[in-house]
Amino acid sequence: MKALIPPAVLVASPVLLIAGAPIRRRYLRYVCRDGAPAILDKERGHVSVHYFVVTHPLLEWLCRPTEALVRLVGRRG
Repeated sequence: MKALIPPAVLVASPVLLIAGAPIRRRYLRYVCRDGAPAILDKERGHVSVHYFVVTHPLLEWLCRPTEALVRLVGRRG
């Protein structure tokens, strides 16, 4: 599963470059919502695929332009 994340992120890269910050924030809210299973459960030795998606550097890099734009607009707004 970990090997499929980079191709999936590259396929979604045009969308992420345009609207990456809101999509990433909404995804993080979904993954970390109340009642959701933990993405990293050390006691049981369980690691969710969401952990690899959230911590993947390519996803962070593609979302950076819109996150910077959101911060800029937030300061001025």
